[in-house]
Amino acid sequence: MTRLFGTDGVRGLANGDLTAELALDLSVSAAHILAERGTFEGHRPVAVVGRDTRISGQFLEAAVVAGLASAGVDVLLLGELPTPGVAWLTAELGADLGVVLSASHNAMPDNGIKFLARGGVKLDDRIEAAIEKRLREPWDRPTGGSVGRVTQHPTSVEQYAAHLVGTVRHPLAGLKVVLDCAHGAASAVGPVALRDAGAEVVAVCAEPDGLNINDGCGSTHLEVLQAAVLEHGADAGFALDGDADRCLAVDRHGEVVDGDQILAVLALAMREAGTLHDDTVVATVMSNLGFVQAMRAAGIGVRQTKVGDRYVLEAMKVLGFTLGGEQSGHVIMSQHATTGDGLLTALQVLDRMAATGQELHELAAVMTRLPQVLVNVPGVDKARADEDFVLAAAVADAEAELGDSGRVLLRPSGTEPLVRVMVEAPTAEQARSVADRLAGVVRDQLTL
Repeated sequence: MTRLFGTDGVRGLANGDLTAELALDLSVSAAHILAERGTFEGHRPVAVVGRDTRISGQFLEAAVVAGLASAGVDVLLLGELPTPGVAWLTAELGADLGVVLSASHNAMPDNGIKFLARGGVKLDDRIEAAIEKRLREPWDRPTGGSVGRVTQHPTSVEQYAAHLVGTVRHPLAGLKVVLDCAHGAASAVGPVALRDAGAEVVAVCAEPDGLNINDGCGSTHLEVLQAAVLEHGADAGFALDGDADRCLAVDRHGEVVDGDQILAVLALAMREAGTLHDDTVVATVMSNLGFVQAMRAAGIGVRQTKVGDRYVLEAMKVLGFTLGGEQSGHVIMSQHATTGDGLLTALQVLDRMAATGQELHELAAVMTRLPQVLVNVPGVDKARADEDFVLAAAVADAEAELGDSGRVLLRPSGTEPLVRVMVEAPTAEQARSVADRLAGVVRDQLTL
């Protein structure tokens, strides 16, 4: 049986895979499991609930709130707020549980439910498995005055913006910035935070209507940001995704600065400030080989994990590291956040620009990206990707061809029904050739 919980909560087509009934049942089960484990012992339990701008978030929020309140959990409604904002307020308000309704960078018809434990951290895999296993299990629910209360929390945007601004050490006055909010959860708080930090802000794609989230904009469509940066003569631009837990950048020339480059810039800044624990940064196996080479040349260690910010977070938590992230733009700075935070990332990059007086393209030049090609192969049985002998032999042949000058990574997506083929090579032509060849083998061997 396929698990409901993926690498980033429960996600699927809203009102198709992810129904109001399922949202309610998951919330009841989560409350049940946490109560059983003593999380709520000795006090009335409190949960905070936030969402992105998808229209489906409205009915899913109602279902989640109904489930939690019926299980005796008081609920604070945060409204439209980035995932990292919900995580921060879960900790700041002392809540026992946080719930985010978002499908991040996915298209509007999708949505998702992510549960956060006390302190604003992601739930342990074992707790997620228990929630899923015991869906709809009967238990003694509260009645009368013991059912949960539901209250609006009207200052969530102001509190979160103030938290973000408080992380900036250098005035941003004189920096002109374009912020692409992807018509998502940061549309209100994003421009406020950057302006309060002193930057001149041009906000684009910050007019959500419930239907346009991630639609041709944001971190998955950087063309909008590139054009806006050039049009307005901005010093830099930053693109968020729908729930603003990731951030990619564009320099003043319209050139993309990806998550690896951002991570490199911040790693050097934090080492200089003495806040980079053990002079080590955590990244995933998808990080460009050029990033790894640049960090080692700078005397900074790189600890690599499986793909997914949850695995980066786990490594950071267990080993005490203070900086980690992904090429996709998830950057985690544990001194200030418990999850990837796109607005925090943008502010810290701007802070580094202000501190050094360097332009973004100069800071990003610390690393040279090897040509990297990523091919997504849909319509295949991703569960067999690690078991097919023909495919394994093809990967081995490609690795032998590239030697130490390149890399091959083939993995099933954790959130979508497809297999990803990534190849790095000395030239873009070779990377494309090898990637296309392997993608063809994936289609031949794994087609449903």
